[in-house]
Amino acid sequence: MEKLTRLCALCFLFFTNTLQAVEPEKVISVEEQTETTVKKEQVANDDDYKKFRFGGYGEMVAKFMNYGTNRFYGGVDNSDHRNTIAIPRFVLAFDYKFSSKWILGAEIEFEAGGVGIETELENSENGEYETEMEKGGEVALEQFHITRLIHSAFNVRAGHLIVPIGLTNAHHEPINFFGTSRPEGETMIIPSTWHETGLEFFGSFGKRYARFDYQALIVAGLNADGFGRDNWVAGGKQGLFEADNFTSPAYVARLDYKGVPGLRVGASFYYCRDVTANADKNYKYSSVGRSSVTIYSADAQFKNKYVTARGNIIYGDLDNSSKISKVTLSNNSNYYHGAMRNVAKNAMCYGLEAGVNLSAFFQRKKCPVIYPYVRYEYYNPQEEAEGTAMIEKRCQVSKWTAGLNWFALPNLVVKADYTTRKIGTNKVFGSTKYNNENEFAIGIAYVGWFVKK
Repeated sequence: MEKLTRLCALCFLFFTNTLQAVEPEKVISVEEQTETTVKKEQVANDDDYKKFRFGGYGEMVAKFMNYGTNRFYGGVDNSDHRNTIAIPRFVLAFDYKFSSKWILGAEIEFEAGGVGIETELENSENGEYETEMEKGGEVALEQFHITRLIHSAFNVRAGHLIVPIGLTNAHHEPINFFGTSRPEGETMIIPSTWHETGLEFFGSFGKRYARFDYQALIVAGLNADGFGRDNWVAGGKQGLFEADNFTSPAYVARLDYKGVPGLRVGASFYYCRDVTANADKNYKYSSVGRSSVTIYSADAQFKNKYVTARGNIIYGDLDNSSKISKVTLSNNSNYYHGAMRNVAKNAMCYGLEAGVNLSAFFQRKKCPVIYPYVRYEYYNPQEEAEGTAMIEKRCQVSKWTAGLNWFALPNLVVKADYTTRKIGTNKVFGSTKYNNENEFAIGIAYVGWFVKK
């Protein structure tokens, strides 16, 4: 570990000092290359601010469901209808240029309305005591990094970074997917938005029909304490405590092909050698031995005037999953899962969505931009068990969604969709002992820069 750290430090110092005399090519950061607005995709260079810019994104969603909180009840009919309304996330972002080569970037996320205010209830009948209640939201530093732009083919970024595994993490702004909620498969088996602290190398190479972007990261690895039945390793993202465990770092790589106009094809890879070494009390895992996590993903997007189509697949493997499942966590642990500790060896998800731009078929200039779309997803955080470990079939979900996206402005969208889930089978149509779930949702989302100077 010390050798790796020294090597990274030497590499950073070498390129920042010896290449300062080389005039770097015009570079657009990885975040600036993501499709944060429809208009932005049509602009080759979004680096149109001189010193500072401030903005963000947010979304609001209301859902109307025909199922209750006991989602896996085995009856034929589920009449426990319920409705919810929420602000899944509100994000403030800013970039600041110390110079043309040194850039500070940050995002602060208020999830589910933030953490709220603690409430105390007092009762003095048998002596005074207090009961505390806290709102279940979160305020998180989603990104905080300093970038050193060196050359279009090689640049360095250090700080709190997005882990670019899958389709949604790398392009997580709410107008980069059609649904009122993020694609369910990805968010069910890996963290979303996945952000960890570490070091990143990135750049672009090739020309015309052979143009590629790459990212290579060394970040804090997953913590085995957060693994469980329903979300596989998604709960293992660090950040709950003042300092992250870096005993076993993770290595991440992503490559995107962008040589054809409108097409982006990407693949990513994640590897953490020993997730039990990052546990808060790793002595509990002494009987488990080394347990690595490997995640593979591939995704693609094609977009032109008439159609937008996206697809992705993620497959993950966890060594010694059955032994990890047997480790009992304290009730006082922030990662406590209780009976849901049965983590699988393999998890999988895939999805495909396509939408048609109706306004492209009409000549009127003020025709509203409306995308009817359809999406299919399959996901299973318990795709395959290790040895004789039990598999929970109710974690296996097939999901259809159909809806409309109305872009009232290039960076503001109103969404409505209808979803049906089939639980306990990987067939699009097939019998299962669990109830289907149906819901209708409406939402509104935006993304943009409010101030540029």
